[in-house]
Amino acid sequence: MAVGKEIRGKIKSVENTKKITKAMEMVAASKMRKAQDRMRAARPYSDKIRNIAANLAGANPEYTHPFLALAKGTDAKAVGFIIVTTDKGLCGGLNTNVLRLVTNKSRELEAAGNKVEAVAIGNKGLGFLNRIGVKVIAQATQIGDTPHLDKLIGPVKAMLEEYQAGKLDAVYLCYTKFINTMKQEPMMEQLLPLAAEKMQGDKGNHTWDYIYEPDAQSVIDELLERYVEALVYQSVAENLASEQSARMVAMKSASDNAGSVIGELKLIYNKTRQAAITKELSEIVAGAAAV
Repeated sequence: MAVGKEIRGKIKSVENTKKITKAMEMVAASKMRKAQDRMRAARPYSDKIRNIAANLAGANPEYTHPFLALAKGTDAKAVGFIIVTTDKGLCGGLNTNVLRLVTNKSRELEAAGNKVEAVAIGNKGLGFLNRIGVKVIAQATQIGDTPHLDKLIGPVKAMLEEYQAGKLDAVYLCYTKFINTMKQEPMMEQLLPLAAEKMQGDKGNHTWDYIYEPDAQSVIDELLERYVEALVYQSVAENLASEQSARMVAMKSASDNAGSVIGELKLIYNKTRQAAITKELSEIVAGAAAV
């Protein structure tokens, strides 16, 4: 029964694959809870620093920070992207969706005569940018399960300096936003100049009066830089939560598919074995009748 032996080998192989995907599903489920807690813990800081930055900017109309307005010397006709992806695969279409969004936007910009530069956070995004020939000015890979701002500051600062020097007209932040365990949405937000809808202070007719130390310009400069870094960190935290959720769902689907394949192979094996037994019985009966 050479055919039966081959089918048994296939069943064993798929069973081993199912064990691996089941283990990966359980690991992703464990990491997903921690990633979600980290993401939710970072949200209040992002909201509060946005509120303070908006109030400070509104309280000093005589000083406009470069992040709040178009940079000078924007004849460079270039746009920057900060692209947040994963370091590892096996997470469904998570990276594909956000990279498709980047590809469509970059084609529009290039058709309008703009150059495109990028900062890659994550191995998948870096590999994609290198394949399509986009200029990568900085990168951050192997972030791990716990993102650290120290590792993200360097690449982000490189993009901020390009913008402040007037080499870029705008900077976009691309990542995957965590909605729930079953849904993750690719996002592209304008990071610089800071969008007006993002810089909304406290609602109401009242205004804030601040006492500055050392002076208003220094405080606003430092605060807006922290604000941009907080936005990038939040996007990385959202992306990590999305990654673990997508990987858990993908591995569960793979485990279920492996179970279906095993069932089909066992059915084929049983039919093949039954046919072989029937054939042997028919030969025995035929031989006995001939004698």
